[in-house]
Amino acid sequence: MKQQPEKTIEEVIAEDGRYCLEAVQFVREGLSYAVEMYHPQKQSNERQHVGGAQLCEGMRLLALKRWGFLAFSVLASWNIHATRDFGEIVFLLVNSGWMQKEHDDELNDFDNVFDFADSLKKQFHIDMN
Repeated sequence: MKQQPEKTIEEVIAEDGRYCLEAVQFVREGLSYAVEMYHPQKQSNERQHVGGAQLCEGMRLLALKRWGFLAFSVLASWNIHATRDFGEIVFLLVNSGWMQKEHDDELNDFDNVFDFADSLKKQFHIDMN
C-alpha cells in the first residue's frame, strides 16, 4: 500500500537539515531523467523502476548537461559530495512518502557508484595553449 506524505517536502527537508530544496528537486528531476534514459518506450500507465546505480548515472549526466564543468561545484554547494548523498535524499523522500522503492532497493545501492571528482570535475580540462 502506498504511503501518503504527512508533511510537505519543505517540512521534511527542514527537519532533516542536510540538503536544500534545490538538491531534492534535482534528485526528483534526475529520477525522471533516468527513467526516460533507461526506459524510453515507457507506457504512460506503466511504472518503471531504476536502481540506485542507474539513478546516479542519470543524475550525473543531467548535472553535466545542465551545468557542464560547474556540475561538481553546484552539487557540492548543495552538500552533495558523493553518490551516497543521492541515496540519502532518495531514502529521505521514500521514508516520508514522497517517493516509492522496490522491496530490494537499499541505501547501499548508492554507495561509491562513481567518484565525483573523476566523473564531474576532472573530465573537463581546459587547454590554455
